[in-house]
Amino acid sequence: MSNTLSAFLAENALTVDHIKFPASPRFLDEKKKPMLWEIKTISATEDEALRKACAKRVPVPGKKNQYQRETDYDMYLGKLAVACTVFPDLNNADLQNSYHVMGGEALLKAMLTPGEYAEYVSKVQEVCGFDTTLQDEVDEAKN
Repeated sequence: MSNTLSAFLAENALTVDHIKFPASPRFLDEKKKPMLWEIKTISATEDEALRKACAKRVPVPGKKNQYQRETDYDMYLGKLAVACTVFPDLNNADLQNSYHVMGGEALLKAMLTPGEYAEYVSKVQEVCGFDTTLQDEVDEAKN
């Protein structure tokens, strides 16, 4: 067994393949088969930036002038899904205009039914390497 750092060099790291996923049976190709959406993973740095963008300061109950950070997980999951979606391009102005929305998160929610959206977000989390979904963690924390 060799203990060399060369295995950790960027050029030696295996890439994570994009996956194709039928997010909805309502979008069909010319052969009447569900269109496949393409999902990629993002880096931990990109994920951290998304989490920070979804964090807010909330006052600590009973403690004057003290705040704690709280993450809006619904917002985070929407931003994560958009950041990981390669196809369709959720930031395409024509696509957004066709649904009368602005922004990738709003478009994704307009395109998919609530069940499709939940399944898509779960698939995105799986592609990003989360063993349990954040919704599972939120549900567990509530109990």
